[in-house]
Amino acid sequence: MLEAGNNSELPAIPGKRYFTIGEVSELCGVKPHVLRYWEQEFPQLKPVKRRGNRRYYQRQDVLVIRQIRSLLYEQGFTIGGARNRLQGDEARDDVSQAQQIVRQIRTELEEILRILRR
Repeated sequence: MLEAGNNSELPAIPGKRYFTIGEVSELCGVKPHVLRYWEQEFPQLKPVKRRGNRRYYQRQDVLVIRQIRSLLYEQGFTIGGARNRLQGDEARDDVSQAQQIVRQIRTELEEILRILRR
């Protein structure tokens, strides 16, 4: 599993609607207990809870988690600083999230191209 490092090392987000905490852990390079802690610290993280209190994250949650991971592990923000950054005006213009989205779309387009070339 990835720990600190560049977001470009993270795997592409599969094109599905819901992800389990284990899948999100792998996609974001963050252990499940860290994800549960971040849910308490960042109001933006609200996974859907189903039977037996199981968490199901959506694609937007995965992008926010990757953004939080980048702020904390790569840019050196504290939890409070990262929370303020995500809630502030900068969040709308956050380059790291835009880069993730572009990278994700590119990966999906390359996959479509591979399928079409068969």
